[in-house]
Parts: sequence; structure tokens; C-alpha cells
Amino acid sequence: MNEYYADFLRRRAKAFLESARADFSRGDHDLVLFHVEQFLQLYLKHLIYKKVGDYPKTNSLTHLMKLIMKIYSDEKLSEFYEKYLEVLYLLEEAYISSRYLPRQYDREIAERILKFAEKTLEVLEWLEKH
Repeated sequence: MNEYYADFLRRRAKAFLESARADFSRGDHDLVLFHVEQFLQLYLKHLIYKKVGDYPKTNSLTHLMKLIMKIYSDEKLSEFYEKYLEVLYLLEEAYISSRYLPRQYDREIAERILKFAEKTLEVLEWLEKH
């Protein structure tokens, strides 16, 4: 495994989360969802890469989460997935629509998604340490 590449994925993921925070403070709610999706996608790929030395070339958060659950075999992660499945699908939609559709999101959903991202970061960092 290439440690530099694993660290790069984690750093880039956290940079996307920082961008989402800045987007929110500027009122760029659509970009909050896009950047949270990018944060989550790269952090999941980082965790997969650390365990298996590669990661699937997919943009599907649900696919990546299912793979993470299989690799890490943690019950709390499965519960997290079940609880936030609809949010993952919303983020997948936001990723696709950011490129192809004139989709807008309001402050309330952006705030909820940002809170979800902060909680997800805690869960993924915990998973990485254990």
C-alpha cells in the first residue's frame, strides 16, 4: 500500500468538507451537498484503500458504504448505514444533478447535510482507529 496515496485521499476528503463549510457560510447551499458528497466518497475510498490497497472506481456512496461494511465488519457501521441510507441517496443525486440538472437546495437541507457530514467524519475516524 502506498501511504502517500492513502494520506492524499484523506487530506483531499477533508478539504472537500472544509469547502462545504465555507459554501454554507456563503449561502452556496447547492455546493454544500456536492462537496459533502465528494468528502464522503474520498474518505470511503481512503478507508478501502488502507485495507485492500485499491478501491473501486465508482461514484456510488451506497456501493462504497456496502464495501466498507463488508471490509470492516462493524455492527455500528451497519446501523449508521441503515439510519442514513436516504441521505446517501440524496447525496448521490446531488452529485449527478450538479453536472446535468438545474437542481437547487435550500439552507435547511444544506445545514442538515453538513451536520450529517460532521457526524460521518466522527464515525469514519473512529472506524479508522479501531
